[in-house]
Amino acid sequence: MIKPLEDKVILELPVKEEKTTQFGLIIAGSADEKPQEGIVVAVGPGVTFGNGEKMTIDLNIGDKVMFSKYQGSEITHEGKDYLIIAYRDIFAVLND
Repeated sequence: MIKPLEDKVILELPVKEEKTTQFGLIIAGSADEKPQEGIVVAVGPGVTFGNGEKMTIDLNIGDKVMFSKYQGSEITHEGKDYLIIAYRDIFAVLND
């Protein structure tokens, strides 16, 4: 698995689904929409500030979160899509 550094969080992204019409035609660009939700799979240890205090990250593995649409770096690792994103770009934890 990937181990994030500092205040980075790794999110598993949902599977991109192509939208099709009832006749089987694929709607152009439908799979290119950026996701805004993901599942936390790894959390970095946090940043240590100049005064020696350490930032805590209030996320747990398995949390479903909402994040800024165009932030982070998308990667593929072992056949799955992930997003490496800074903690500050995560807006909320979604409760199901």
